[in-house]
Amino acid sequence: MKNFKLIIALVVLTSLVACNDKTKRQYQYMPDMYESIPYDVDAENGLGGKPVNSKPVSGTIPRGGTPAYDIPDTIEGYELAKTSLKSPLEKNEKNLDNGKKMYTIYCISCHGKKGAGQGYLATSEKFAGIPSYKDRDITEGSIYHVLMHGKNLMGSHSGQLTYKERWQIAQYVEVLRADLLK
Repeated sequence: MKNFKLIIALVVLTSLVACNDKTKRQYQYMPDMYESIPYDVDAENGLGGKPVNSKPVSGTIPRGGTPAYDIPDTIEGYELAKTSLKSPLEKNEKNLDNGKKMYTIYCISCHGKKGAGQGYLATSEKFAGIPSYKDRDITEGSIYHVLMHGKNLMGSHSGQLTYKERWQIAQYVEVLRADLLK
């Protein structure tokens, strides 16, 4: 009975508060959820005194980002990549295993399981002239460059592979080439 009286009192009190003067502004719980505060994000004092859309400092890499690849898609660019580009990844089993996995997905259909240029598309004569890794003077830099820009009939794989996966494939192709040269 005591709880029933308390409930009735709360209902009556809520009704009185709810039937306030509708011409006056009422109280809101968390008003910023209903009325957003506009910020001029490009202004000097954008969001809390910090400019929001400012450009990053030149030469920096965003957190989780990769360095820009600025070697041009030219013969000179290929030669530059071949001589100067080195893998930033450690050569270990984990990287080689993932390189093999990515190679199996993206490269094996043309270059074959051993890298001899005898993949399905070559043996079924869909494409002719797929080179063997044994016949080419390649380095990890030149492999990475070809994955970025493509070469001859091979298109770029930069859209399908991440920065790390491209280097892992380059490491795996070097292992295949070493096996072919034995």
